[in-house]
Amino acid sequence: MEELIQQVKFDKRGLVPAIIQDHRTLTVLMMAYMNEEALKSTIRTGMTHFWSRSREKLWQKGETSGHIQKVKRILYDCDADTLLVLVEQIGAACHTGNRSCFYRGLYERDDAQDFNMEKSPLSGILNKVYEVIMDRKDKPEESSYVSSLYSSGVDKILSKITEEAGELIISSKNNNRDEIIYEAADLWFHSLVLLGYHGLTPQDICKELEKRFGVSGLEKKKREGKTK
Repeated sequence: MEELIQQVKFDKRGLVPAIIQDHRTLTVLMMAYMNEEALKSTIRTGMTHFWSRSREKLWQKGETSGHIQKVKRILYDCDADTLLVLVEQIGAACHTGNRSCFYRGLYERDDAQDFNMEKSPLSGILNKVYEVIMDRKDKPEESSYVSSLYSSGVDKILSKITEEAGELIISSKNNNRDEIIYEAADLWFHSLVLLGYHGLTPQDICKELEKRFGVSGLEKKKREGKTK
């Protein structure tokens, strides 16, 4: 451990900034400071520890709230003066109760004519929904629909996907725009629940779609031996 920590460049105060990121969705959750003791405690326990500059003391994230961070991986940047800590966040990262400390918008460049500040990128919305789903999985609540799905097992989740797919087909047959949107949202939601059950993320699906981008769908099916 000592040799690894020696690679990190602490500042004159003996501190190094640590960016905390959700290992599943890659959402930036928070930023805090670590000194050598905090970094050692983090590595030793597998839970994030930080140095409080205001209280001048070591503290563990979630030690009073229960919103702990289970460390999956620690990286350091090219200058070795900033840490990136990938974690499994239990509950909220922010003291306000928000999943991430970065929940307030300050500026966003409008490069696309059909984009405005009231709209979020599709991947952002999926990630936010997925984070809530995983939170209900990690911290089951009796009043949570998602928690009840996970407690019922994969067969229940699959039956809901079948049900929602059937309702989407019916709404399409009826040519009802509002119903199509509503049922498609239900199908996407339950698909995210299924991804979470298998430990997969929206990013896994995005990567697969990226691999297919620019490849003829007909040619792909032909290579796979599919004719329909």
